[in-house]
Formats: sequence, C-alpha cells, structure tokens
Amino acid sequence: MKSKNILSHIKGKSILITGGTGSIGSAIVKILLNYSPKVIRVLDISENQLFFLEQQLKNHKNVRFFVGSITEKERLQRAVKGVDIIFHTAALKHVPLCEENPFEAAKTNVTGTQNVIDVALENNVSQMVHISTDKVVNAINTLGASKLLSERLVIAAHNYVGNQKTSFCVVRFGNVIGTKGSLVHLISEQLQHGERPFITDKQMTRFLLTEKQAADFILHASAMKLDGMIFVPKMPAVRVIDLIQATIDELSSRYSFKRVTPQETGIRTGEKMYEELMTEFEFQRCKELDGMYAIPSNLSTSKVIRKEKINLSSEFANKLSYDKVRKIVSDVIDDNKKLFHHSK
Repeated sequence: MKSKNILSHIKGKSILITGGTGSIGSAIVKILLNYSPKVIRVLDISENQLFFLEQQLKNHKNVRFFVGSITEKERLQRAVKGVDIIFHTAALKHVPLCEENPFEAAKTNVTGTQNVIDVALENNVSQMVHISTDKVVNAINTLGASKLLSERLVIAAHNYVGNQKTSFCVVRFGNVIGTKGSLVHLISEQLQHGERPFITDKQMTRFLLTEKQAADFILHASAMKLDGMIFVPKMPAVRVIDLIQATIDELSSRYSFKRVTPQETGIRTGEKMYEELMTEFEFQRCKELDGMYAIPSNLSTSKVIRKEKINLSSEFANKLSYDKVRKIVSDVIDDNKKLFHHSK
C-alpha cells in the first residue's frame, strides 16, 4: 500500500541515487517508481550493473543511468543538476576488504560523502538522505570508522546550510539479507560448487532487515523531513548460525544440494561478535517514533531525556526462531530467483 506522506514527498521530484545499482540502491529505485517521480538518476561506478538494471527497467522512461564515481566531484556536479532529493547509498561495505584497503574505504566512504554534501549544497538540493550501518556504533573496524565519520559529516552539514534549503538526515540499519554478495547468495554459490559453508563464530549475532524493509524504511524516514536526525529502525536480531543453517536447509530442499552443517573458522579481522543499534549516549537523547528511533545531532543542545534501558546489542536482544529465520530466507530466495537460477 502506498504511503500518502511518501507520495507527496516524491511525486514530481527529480531524484539522484548514488550507488544506485547496489542492492539497497536498486531496491530504492524500484520502490520510488510507485510514487510518480519526475525522473530518477542512477549513478554508479559499475558499467555492467548499470546495463543490467537498465534492461530490467527499460519500460520506465523516467529513469536515467550515469556512469561515475562519488570520488569525482565534477561528475557528481553534472549528475546533481536540477535534482530535488539525493539518496546516498554508494559505499565500500565489506569488512575484510575495507580492512585490507583502508585508504580506498576512506576515499569512498568519507571523501565521497563530503563530495555529495558539497554538490547538494552548491545545487540547492532539497534533501540528502545518507545510508549508514550499525557498524558505526563503538566502531572497531575500517568500515565502521569510515561510515561513522561519514555520518558525522552529513549530520554536521545542516549546521552550515546558511540561506540554502538543503535538509540532511541519516538512516542507520543492520545487516540486509539477500543483497548481492551477502550470506544467502554466498552459501548458494558454495553449495553449488560442493563447498561446505562456514561460520566464523557460533555465538555471533546480528540485527537483520530484508532489502524491501530497508528501502521502505529509507523512504519513510525521508518523508518525515526531520533535519539533522539519525533514524534507526527497530530491527529483530538473529543468531548467525541459525541464518546460515536455515539457508543451507532451504537451498538443499529446493535444489537437492547435500545438507551439511557449517564449519567454524574463527572470527575475521575487524569482525564483531555482536552489533549495536546506538550508543548509550545516543539512546538517552533519542526520540522513539513508530517503529524507529530518531537520534538528534550530536551538535544539538538536546538534553538527556531518557533513562529506561533497552537491548541496544544484538547479544541481548530477543532472537528470531529458526523457523522464522527460514521463512525469511525462503521469501528472499523467492524474491531473487535470478540470483539462484544456476542452482539445480
């Protein structure tokens, strides 16, 4: 069902999505098409992925495709001309690769984000929505640190808008199931090649959303027009071992793969055992809204207004049962059949 708030926010607008061929970016593109935007511009560094998305959306005449990187400000300037809203999803996001390539992670996640902020201000864009990750909370790895700094850049930007109209906000969420290169797709590839899937540690837990839930939440937060806020959805937690085993069992039952148990390999460099929604300081200052938390800018004068406790960590949050996790995995496979067409 369409949201009236989102419809009034999006209808007739020109929209740019950075990293628009990624799982979250492309999910946003497809949902936006339901709300009658004037034009959607998809910016991405991957020519191949732009081509594939263009083929999927060839019947939609209001989608444009731009090859380019957010690290190249001149290219961004051309993409942003005449744009009303920017959804900034472009990022390096894989923990091990960011650990091995920290400068590239900083260049994309930090400098690239500042470039997007700059061109948004220079072109008087109405709103910039920045997509972040729960790995920024008490960050221990390059991904978390670089995305934390990008959050701070975006939230600080609304303090020097001056006479310009640009509004800035951040959407922060946990792991998104079913994205390209994520666990479900990786396990499918491993089983296809007769490999035994692995888990780094059986005690590991994560907060979880589907692609559609993440994209819906991003649009909902955007339509609220609360400047300088970090929006965090109330997400269920899962045991990663349940997610992996449910994926193995579901794929095995569908495609006659050998049903196996995952092997434990030990935690990887930069990897956390648990994730957190926000820091204690953020929670004390946040507002609780329908299905989400809204955290004011760390530069704001908002006083401590909350004292009650919640489970900020996936370690202590209530976990989805194995059966519920398997249902989610089944739905993800149904929704992404093209990713699994090779499985026989």
